[in-house]
Amino acid sequence: MRGFRWPPPPDGGPRTWGPGPGAPRTGRPALPEPETELVATPHDVRLERLVTGAGDPVTVFAHGLGNGIATTRPFGSAVTGRRIFFQFRGHGRSDAPPGLWTYLDLARDLRAVADLGGATRAFGASLGAGALCRLLADSPDRFEKLVFFLPAALDTPRGPEARQRLTDLLDAVSAQDASAVAEVVSLELPQAVRNTPAGWAYLRQRLDQLLRDGLAPGLADLPEQVPLRDVSALAAVTAPALVIGCVGDDLHPAHVAEELATALPHATLHVYDRPGFAWTERADLRERISTFLNG
Repeated sequence: MRGFRWPPPPDGGPRTWGPGPGAPRTGRPALPEPETELVATPHDVRLERLVTGAGDPVTVFAHGLGNGIATTRPFGSAVTGRRIFFQFRGHGRSDAPPGLWTYLDLARDLRAVADLGGATRAFGASLGAGALCRLLADSPDRFEKLVFFLPAALDTPRGPEARQRLTDLLDAVSAQDASAVAEVVSLELPQAVRNTPAGWAYLRQRLDQLLRDGLAPGLADLPEQVPLRDVSALAAVTAPALVIGCVGDDLHPAHVAEELATALPHATLHVYDRPGFAWTERADLRERISTFLNG
């Protein structure tokens, strides 16, 4: 596998070196981002929101740290009913209030969006899974169904690799250094995808959003914090839950998913056997999430 290169080939690449075909290789460009709206919340933080689909039930989707609506939408592609995607504070066009942010603040963001949209089901990815845990600790009966995708932390802070990854991303975005941002974002992709048209399309989409909207410095302290003081706080949650983990993912250790599934009284755990499964096992993941939520 040849290494990652930035900027990308002008025709969508990838290019190859040495003898072999040299004709342009076109890739399908990233779809334009849909129009979103800013909504006021009871805790005076405006949040960026996108609503798709129609009817009931209503599912709210909470994204991971440094990600957003665009990276979360694929998880809801086969989910029936209305789907609500949003950006946590400090992401996208959402407000970035001053002061130290905690998982309680993120839980308030999630609760506000869910309440405003009448959501009865929730999906949380990584940071979003932590915010969902924090919300459930206070309101264990808030949702009827729950999906936790790659939970990163429960009652223990995230590891040094996660903290360094976020620091590198915040520094690159602050400096408006497209190449540095691309280098960090490319780590989200499996090696086999990084230098393909699909990989370039993903990178362009992520860079367009990050360099346009930025990331708030207030996010830097979140990897040092924990969603829960004690995971036993989730024992009162009665809703069925699907917990998805992965072996070999340093940012989202499999043992965190296992501990969460054990703490939730009615949880089903599925652990993929290698990182990058959101790309390599996309059809299986899509069916697994939609079958659980639509059932």
